[in-house]
Amino acid sequence: MTKLPRISGRKCIWALQRAGFRILRQKGSHVILRCEVPFSEVIVPDHKELDRGTLHVILHQAGLDIDTFLKLR
Repeated sequence: MTKLPRISGRKCIWALQRAGFRILRQKGSHVILRCEVPFSEVIVPDHKELDRGTLHVILHQAGLDIDTFLKLR
């Protein structure tokens, strides 16, 4: 298993958009993204650097593994 990188919230959002997610709305510094098929909704904080635990939870909710995510970013 590959180690999770340290990335910004913007880069995470960009990679999720490449995976088929679209920005639904934003409240404060949190961006809500949704994918219709299969349905999943994730919340990504628009911070300078995401904690690895936060990124792990985002990927789990999105249904992506680390290697797939690394290819998208």
